[in-house]
Amino acid sequence: MDNQQSSIQTQNPISQAQNAVEQAKNAVAQMQSHPTQQALEGAQNAIEQAERAIAQANTSENQRAVAEMVEQLEEVRRRVAQMQQPQN
Repeated sequence: MDNQQSSIQTQNPISQAQNAVEQAKNAVAQMQSHPTQQALEGAQNAIEQAERAIAQANTSENQRAVAEMVEQLEEVRRRVAQMQQPQN
């Protein structure tokens, strides 16, 4: 039964988008703790993946969840932008 529930969850666009946003958050946290070019590229790739997942979920009836994910992703983007600004 657990496999069936996992399968259903992975097929749900909202769940996929939520997972992608969480992965983007984790990638940015990794970048913040280990600021390397590779970590930056990983964070950027994770953000792009989350953007695609949110676009897929945007056809969902649960627009509130989609809006919350968009807000979370915007915060992730802000964190990346702050990290890329030169320190004064």
